[in-house]
Amino acid sequence: MRDKLKSLARQLKAELEVYRLVLRHPQTPWLARVLLGLAVGYLLLPFDLIPDFIPILGQLDDLIIVPALFYLGVRCVPIEVIVECRREAAAREASPR
Repeated sequence: MRDKLKSLARQLKAELEVYRLVLRHPQTPWLARVLLGLAVGYLLLPFDLIPDFIPILGQLDDLIIVPALFYLGVRCVPIEVIVECRREAAAREASPR
């Protein structure tokens, strides 16, 4: 179980690095930048836009809004850009620091 969590954490870290590179890539469309920025901003908000005391919807808003923004943002990015950023992230991970 612990190894599985470590592996998941490494994968999440790698994906976040890819998204960071995608945001900085010159061929990333502005709409993708806005959607991905909104997703990160929503995660970092110190309060919920939909309060948690509202039954069901209050608890599920983070589980629905953030992944939807990430999904839509990534869908707007050309596949070539994502592939290039994945290669660059893998090369950075493999190289010694």
